[in-house]
Amino acid sequence: MGFAIGGERLAWIVGVLVVRRGVEFLSHEILHWPINVAACRGVPLFRLARRERRCIRNRNLSQGSFVPPSSAKPFVDVLSGQRQAVPPVWMMRQAGRYLPEYREVRAKAGGFLDLCFTPELAAEVTLQPIRRFGFDAAIIFSDILVIPYALGRSVRFEIGEGPRLEPLDDPDKVKTLSPRADFGMLEPVFEALRIVRRALDPKTALIGFCGAPWTVATYMVAGQGTPDQAPARMMAYRHPEAFAKIIDTLVGNSVDYLLGQLAAGADALQIFDTWAGVLPPAEFARWSVEPTRRIVEGVRAKAPDAKIIGFPRGAGALLPGYVEATGVNAVSIDWTAEPAFIRERVQSRVAVQGNLDPLVLITGGDALERAVDEVLANFGQGRLIFNLGHGIQPETPIAHVEQMLKRVRG
Repeated sequence: MGFAIGGERLAWIVGVLVVRRGVEFLSHEILHWPINVAACRGVPLFRLARRERRCIRNRNLSQGSFVPPSSAKPFVDVLSGQRQAVPPVWMMRQAGRYLPEYREVRAKAGGFLDLCFTPELAAEVTLQPIRRFGFDAAIIFSDILVIPYALGRSVRFEIGEGPRLEPLDDPDKVKTLSPRADFGMLEPVFEALRIVRRALDPKTALIGFCGAPWTVATYMVAGQGTPDQAPARMMAYRHPEAFAKIIDTLVGNSVDYLLGQLAAGADALQIFDTWAGVLPPAEFARWSVEPTRRIVEGVRAKAPDAKIIGFPRGAGALLPGYVEATGVNAVSIDWTAEPAFIRERVQSRVAVQGNLDPLVLITGGDALERAVDEVLANFGQGRLIFNLGHGIQPETPIAHVEQMLKRVRG
């Protein structure tokens, strides 16, 4: 069945068919498809629609797929497949001690967990860097250890020493671990998200997060951070069944926690696996990749369009396998990542986030200008979210953050 109709009208009809088959486009994009009207005579319209979908599917994601702005949020659009000419930018730990306004609120709050679990204060410190710098994304102020806390474990933060937990360092102690977190204890985090969501400009994204099971488990086993998290590594070797119980508990509760954050207004989620880099390849696959895959799968079972960023710090050459297995939309990379490898093996498949060295942000001056330019040169032709390779350091001058932003956006 053929039709002799104008190209613009044909494009509109094909566009309607494609949209109805589940691919979303803006009308102005549809009207600019290069359709050869003469070649289309005698071709059923459903085949034209199929042909257009096939062309779209084959576009190179490393340059940003043919996805129109869906949210008016540059950060979310990068995660959805669209490269931005000026990459969106935020910083890990951007709500923190380098800001005088944060230190003021922190002093009023009392303990660190008091700050995390007082919604108005957590929302305030989340918004402080957005007001000051205009970042493209806010990340809710909380901590990766709130899940163990909600599981009934003793968690406290010692000034200058970091977290302290009741160790789960043998199989008998693991038997005392509750299988289900008390999510009533985490309601303040969800309320803080709701407050921030209402306060944010519509163009600014809101990020929720959790710790990856491996990283959270390392603190639960040792009771604190250690130089190489050896206690957890030893337990995983000696008592893999007991260690697997910790991991399984964290996977299930992390899924529910992340879904709660999405329901409260988060646009995207990040899974922080700070200690992934201490694992050899086989253990990395078992204790870092597989639990993260299960979290991503569990979240998307109820929120199919969830945008998720993974951060297996120090994964290096293991990153391509992590991306393929987990199904994340983006990965954060640290400053040691080899640019050509990341471009060819990682950024060709997903967005990358990073990877300025936090120490060069402390340094400032010409060194900072060069380092920013290098990140943009290395990754700016693909999908990039500009960020640090890890969290901002407390001694970072505010003027250097302003310098970085000017260079990225200039």
